[in-house]
Amino acid sequence: MLEKLKKEVYEANMMLPKYGLVTFTWGNVSGIDREQRLFVIKPSGVEYEKLTPEDMVVVDLDGNKVEGTLNPSSDTATHTVLYNRFSGIGGIVHTHSSWATSWAQAGRDIPCYGTTHADYIYGEIPCVRNLTAEEIKEAYEENTGILIADEFEKRKKDCHAVPAALCKNHGVFTWGKDAHEAVHNAVVVEEVAKMAARCEMIAPGVRPAPVELQDKHYYRKHGANAYYGQNSQG
Repeated sequence: MLEKLKKEVYEANMMLPKYGLVTFTWGNVSGIDREQRLFVIKPSGVEYEKLTPEDMVVVDLDGNKVEGTLNPSSDTATHTVLYNRFSGIGGIVHTHSSWATSWAQAGRDIPCYGTTHADYIYGEIPCVRNLTAEEIKEAYEENTGILIADEFEKRKKDCHAVPAALCKNHGVFTWGKDAHEAVHNAVVVEEVAKMAARCEMIAPGVRPAPVELQDKHYYRKHGANAYYGQNSQG
C-alpha cells in the first residue's frame, strides 16, 4: 500500500540527519495521499540508520494505523490535525533543530530581518503559546496541532505563505506541497533562525526588514507575477 509514497517519505526522513536537523531520533516526516485520505509517517523512536521504506507506517485522517508493523511517530496526532486543518499541504516535518528550537524555547516569533527569510516565508514565523496543563494531560499531540491551526486562523496567516510554526518550549513544525518540500522548509527555518539570532546579538534592538523589501523578495518567487528562476518555456 502506497509504496511510492513510503519511499518518498523514507527519503525525506533521511534528509533530516543529512542536513543536521535532528539528533538521535528527534524528528519525523510524513507525506499524504489526498485521494486515498491516507498519510505515511516515520515509526516512533527508530534510529535513522536502521530505517527502511518498509518501516514507514500508513495512517488515516482519523489518526488510525492502517498498515505497518511498527507504531507510528508519537507526533502522529499533530500531523493528523494539520492535514485536516491545512487542506492544501502534502507533507509535514517536525524537528528540534537547535536554532529554531532556541526561538521556540524563548517563546518568540522569528522576525523577518532579511531577504533570505522573505524569499521563502512571508513575515514572521509564529511561535504559539504553551499548552495548558489540561491540554497537555488530555491529548497533548492532538492539542499541539489544534493550537498551531488556531493560531494561524487567529492571526489570519496563510499556511502556504508561512509554512512553519514554533511551539513554545518545544520545537518546530514545517510543511509543504510534499514531504521533500516540507524538509526544504525545515532547512530554511533553521537557517533563518540562526541568522536572526546572530543579527540580534550583533545589533540589539534591530528592526525587521522594510515591508517593501520583504514584499519584493517574497512575491518575485511566489504568486501570479513571480519571475525568479527559469520559466517552463525554456
